[in-house]
This record gives sequence, C-alpha cells and structure tokens, in this order.
Amino acid sequence: MQVITPNNLAEILSAKPVALVDFWATWCGPCRMLSPTVDDIAQAYEGKVTVAKCNVDDCAEIAEQFGIRSIPTLIFFKDGVPAEKTVGVVSRADIEKILDSLI
Repeated sequence: MQVITPNNLAEILSAKPVALVDFWATWCGPCRMLSPTVDDIAQAYEGKVTVAKCNVDDCAEIAEQFGIRSIPTLIFFKDGVPAEKTVGVVSRADIEKILDSLI
C-alpha cells in the first residue's frame, strides 16, 4: 500500500494501468471501517492494480484537485484518468466489480 503525497501522485497513478486511491482521514469513522477492505484489496490485486491512500488532511490540495467533498471516497483510475468513484463505505464485492471492469 502506498501513501500519496504531492511529490509522488503522478508516479503512483502511472505505475500500472489501473489505480485505486482511497481518500480518508484519521478522524473519520467510516474511513476506519473501509480501511481493512482496501488493505485486503491491495493484497488480492497486488501486481495488477496500484492501491494507494491519500489522507485529505495531509494533502488538501490533492483532495481539492479531485473534487473530494465527502470521505471515504474511492477513485478508480484507468491510465491515470479518473474512471469510477464511490463515496461512503462500499463492499469488497462492489470494489472488485469496478476493478475487474477496468483491468
């Protein structure tokens, strides 16, 4: 699992054709609920998908760049461009369905 910073955003999004970025914050209860699912997805899709987390408090400019208004938000990137987005706690099956459609 990678952590997004302003210095590595472009590198992370271009590392593989598909990337999943979890926008979260330490104080966010739903974010803490979703975190283990995102961690499991990172392991299950290792080598196929880049999975990264972006703390919106540490990287407010990145959150603003992608229009993050509520967290947790997952943005699914295809070739560095946002392709899908979910807001709130979503199931592992829903995340896998989106990833599988992009791979």
